[in-house]
Amino acid sequence: MLPNQLAAEHFSGYPPAAKHLALSRIELWRRLPLAFAPLMLRELIVYDWKFPAERREIDGQVAYLTALTPEQLAAAMAPFSQLRLTAALEKTDWVNSPAAFSEQLTAHLWSTHQIDAFRTAAVDYMAKAGAAASEYPLPTHRLGIVAMGQGVQTNRYSLFRKLKPHGTYFTQVRHADGFRTLTAAVARRAASYPAPYSHWYIDGGPYNSLPDTVTHVSYAALSTVRGALQARMLKTYRASVFDAEAFRTGMAQTRPDEVGMPSDGDSVLNRFQLSLFTEGSGTQVFATTFVQWAAREALRRAQPVTLLARFTPRQRENPMNELLAETGRRPELDPQGSLVDADMGAYYTWLNQQRLSGADRAAFLAWFEDREEAVAIGPGFERGKRSDEPVDLSRLVERLT
Repeated sequence: MLPNQLAAEHFSGYPPAAKHLALSRIELWRRLPLAFAPLMLRELIVYDWKFPAERREIDGQVAYLTALTPEQLAAAMAPFSQLRLTAALEKTDWVNSPAAFSEQLTAHLWSTHQIDAFRTAAVDYMAKAGAAASEYPLPTHRLGIVAMGQGVQTNRYSLFRKLKPHGTYFTQVRHADGFRTLTAAVARRAASYPAPYSHWYIDGGPYNSLPDTVTHVSYAALSTVRGALQARMLKTYRASVFDAEAFRTGMAQTRPDEVGMPSDGDSVLNRFQLSLFTEGSGTQVFATTFVQWAAREALRRAQPVTLLARFTPRQRENPMNELLAETGRRPELDPQGSLVDADMGAYYTWLNQQRLSGADRAAFLAWFEDREEAVAIGPGFERGKRSDEPVDLSRLVERLT
């Protein structure tokens, strides 16, 4: 089937909000080329489980395409229309399985040496659609906080080497009730600027209590989900024939109810948390990898104004089969190696925050938990400076918030 053959009944299996948007713009989908329409539907079919920021981006793209005249739309879609596709791609159920179509399309474009043309067309399209979208006003500046170093006894690793050039490095931080100071700051911002999924707290262990206005994600709290997924993964790894593509597809198609997530919970957050394990690599077995990936995805997808990420010790590296196996024993932890992971994770978290709007006003704090070391980045903090003067962690947080 080609896009110009689309009918209302083709969207009967879509969730409510996605179905409403699909039907309201069906004339638009009919005018798009096969190399493009399923890619829009890949985002649209999960519209009901998108964060507000993601919905705004989808709505913005739809508005951009709808506002084009027929001639302008044809010109914008010309690079996609010129791609050579196969009859096999036309026969796929790309309306109800757009993600599977996308994988097949990518493989086809690579094998026919058209991937560069597609990438150029995609980048050009996103640039024009982004330029046409109105910027969403932030209620306040963005704030990112990363805590790390639990369980480290004697540290010989030089922390914050990547972050120091961008802010002020403090060596004498007084930190009484340190982590409580951080959670209190997050709670205050959430109370001052309440909005769904605008304030996040991600923890590699059990999370501390925070108001419902803060979105919580915890590696430890998701142990049942991880166990169910690990059992699936281990079964696949132990099979006589391992099909990597089938494995990836199976993971992506996993539903929250299949791994023990409550059906009456936050469906948007449940889908997000499940995606951390089904789309991430190592997130199922390493707490540090989970926190880094969760922070990345939260910033990319939800675009929060407040993010607190707490790294905890991960288990030592072992063969994958052993890591996935349910042995009943407590894993051996690696605090020092986890600190190195977390230090790089903090740097990546800052980079991902800087990719969002308002980067020039954004603030960031990385703290060696229960120690005297921290680096603060943002307006009011000199770049590349070292401060050996005593300072309260609460004072640093106050300046950043």
